[in-house]
Amino acid sequence: MSEPATHLASGKVREIYALDDDRLVLVTSDRISTFDVVLPTEIPDKGRVLTGLSGFWFAQTAAIVPNHLLALRGDGRSSECRRLEMLPIECVVRGYLAGSGWKDYLAHGEVCGQRLPAGLVESQQLPAPIFTPATKATSGHDENIDRDAAVERVGERRFDEVEQVTLELYRFASERAAACGIILADTKLEFGVDREGRLVLADEVFTPDSSRFWPADSYEPGGPQPSFDKQFVRDYCEQLGWDKTAPGPALPDEVVEGTRARYIEAFERLVGIAFDDYLADPEVVLR
Repeated sequence: MSEPATHLASGKVREIYALDDDRLVLVTSDRISTFDVVLPTEIPDKGRVLTGLSGFWFAQTAAIVPNHLLALRGDGRSSECRRLEMLPIECVVRGYLAGSGWKDYLAHGEVCGQRLPAGLVESQQLPAPIFTPATKATSGHDENIDRDAAVERVGERRFDEVEQVTLELYRFASERAAACGIILADTKLEFGVDREGRLVLADEVFTPDSSRFWPADSYEPGGPQPSFDKQFVRDYCEQLGWDKTAPGPALPDEVVEGTRARYIEAFERLVGIAFDDYLADPEVVLR
């Protein structure tokens, strides 16, 4: 750290430090979690991929909504950010039917209170992207909630604002991803409020940890898709018969290497530069 900082909190992936009353430093580790358990094996450079991709998207979307980023540090995994009062909901948008949205659709024919057409199949593109908020769980899984439950948490005016902004961000990023041969199936965004009451985009943005990225050239609805995220790790852990409680299993070299390669490929295709160029000068993604 180039100046004194106070450690505030540890997440599954991030360490959070306070520089002063107005600024934080977020340090993104190479830890990886699956089924809400942090595994004992790290994925080299994963934290740098997440930090660099978030920085890139913050710069690309600044005209849509302000964000918390102040600077990227030279290690490629640390970012200086504005402190905010975070909203108590996860802002999820889905363009395709996958994950918990697919499970909810199978059970009820709807997702977060939104009725969907009958006969959809897994991974199918939805008629239009939908905003599906979730709770912020301090432990365990976030839970999908409907509009009324989200409005109770943030108020109707703020809810309408985050819905509109989240959908606009998704449309922007999904078009950029499509031009790179990548489908942005769904994503989770987080927002805070600054001292003037303005909505501010925060945390991480359109990364393989917060989004479901699929290669467009192999997309085929009707089942799960190959992806650029930690699904490779989930699939390995699933076939072990692990009970999904701590401690998690160690990962073999081939799973570590395959996961790292997927993260870096996503970075290079979306940002349009070599990952090594980012390591040499992290702020290149902001230009």
